[in-house]
Amino acid sequence: MASTPKRLNGLLYSGGKLMRSDQRSATELRRVEITPNVVSSAEGSALIRLGETQVVCTASIEDGVPQFMKGCGRGWITSEYAMIPRATETRTPREATRGRQAGRTMEIQRLIGRSLRAVTDLEAMGERTAWIDCDVIRADGGTRTASITGALVALGLAAQRLLEHKVLRRIPLRDYVAAISVGMVGGEILLDLDYSEDSNAEVDMNVVMTGSDQLVEVQATAEGKAFSPDDLLKLVEAARPGIHTLLNLQQSILKINLPCR
Repeated sequence: MASTPKRLNGLLYSGGKLMRSDQRSATELRRVEITPNVVSSAEGSALIRLGETQVVCTASIEDGVPQFMKGCGRGWITSEYAMIPRATETRTPREATRGRQAGRTMEIQRLIGRSLRAVTDLEAMGERTAWIDCDVIRADGGTRTASITGALVALGLAAQRLLEHKVLRRIPLRDYVAAISVGMVGGEILLDLDYSEDSNAEVDMNVVMTGSDQLVEVQATAEGKAFSPDDLLKLVEAARPGIHTLLNLQQSILKINLPCR
C-alpha cells in the first residue's frame, strides 16, 4: 500500500516516488503557449507561457551597430532581460533602484544574444541592431529558456515585418532555436523544471538547440553531488523531445521554411 503523499523540501512524494505538482510525467513539458504580436508598438513581439512562467519578448530593429562593428556591413543582436518586482512570490526590488545589474541578469542577457546570433545571418541584416527585450512577468523556473524560445518568435516576426516594408531583402534567420531546462531531482531525470524542482535539483541544466539538432549552449551545474559524463548525455537526450515541441510551435507561428523537426 502506497504511503500518504507528503511534502518534503517543497516537493511531493508518495511511496518514495517523486510526484510532480502538476501531475506531469518526468518527460513532459508544462503547458506551453506562445502568443504573437502582443506589443503593437514593437516590430516583433511574443508572450510565452510555460506553466506559471510568463515572459514578454519584444524585438526592436534600429539603424546602426556597435562601434566595434561599424563598416563591416553586418548587423548585431543584443538582449536585455529583467523581472518585474512581483514576478516572484515576494517582491524583488528593480535592479535600476539598486544602481547596477546583478551578475545573473548579465549572464542571461548574453545567453539570449548568443543563442539568437547563432541562427541569424548577420550580413542579411545590414548594419542594423536587433534589440531583444525579455521581461519576466511571472517566474516559476525556466525564465531564461522561455526567454530564448519566445525571443526567436519576436525576432522572426520583426524580420517578416521589415521584409514586407522592403527594409530587408530576405529573412535573416538560418534556423530556429529553442531552449529548455532539464535536471536530476531525487535521482530522477526531469524535463522542464518548475521552481520547486529546480531549487531541489542535484543537477540543473539548460539546453539550447537549433531546429537542425545542433547544440548552441549547454549549462550544467551539480549541486552537492557530482554527475558522470553518461548522466550528461542522458540529460541532453531528455531535453531533445521537449525542444522539438517548442521548435514546432515556433514554426507553426512564423511559418518560415527553415530546418526544424
